[in-house]
Amino acid sequence: MAPGFISIFARTPLLLTTSFGLDKATGKKCYMLGARRLSIAWANTPRYWRWKRVPESRFSEVAELKEVWWLDVKGTIETKILSPNTTYVAYLVYKFSSSRYGFEKKPVDLHVELGESDAGRTFRIFLDPSANIPQFSREREDGWMEVKLGEFFNEHGDDGKATCSLREVDNYTLKKGLIIEGIDIRPKDSR
Repeated sequence: MAPGFISIFARTPLLLTTSFGLDKATGKKCYMLGARRLSIAWANTPRYWRWKRVPESRFSEVAELKEVWWLDVKGTIETKILSPNTTYVAYLVYKFSSSRYGFEKKPVDLHVELGESDAGRTFRIFLDPSANIPQFSREREDGWMEVKLGEFFNEHGDDGKATCSLREVDNYTLKKGLIIEGIDIRPKDSR
């Protein structure tokens, strides 16, 4: 969670899966969905992903990509729990292991959509760009990286769900070494 936030943690019986906070300047709600709250294709197949504890994470576990050809990560949040009349930005919070591969060779698609009818806008970026490619992610104060998935306007909180996603599904590029902490959803310009 960014500086300037008050944090309150929501727990399942054994795993911390969601972080809630309030923006100190505006009082608007902020949420971070931990990796266990995300829909990650093959996340429970040990050949492709492993769940592990890392001391620098606020969550009980993070997801580490061992090896996949098809990457599909989604997080969903009900708009009724967010602050009304607020533009929200969703960020993927991640880092790489020392043995990473594939993210410098193939871009990923980042997308946020609101409700069932909103097509949203898709961005295509490299998560681990080489020196001659623009960098869209940035390092956070907590040591993790973040990249903007997209944004949405929560008018009255009755828009259903906001779905945030990261995808690379061409089946031709092997990927490994991505560590996902979660998806941070916070008011735009809250930093």
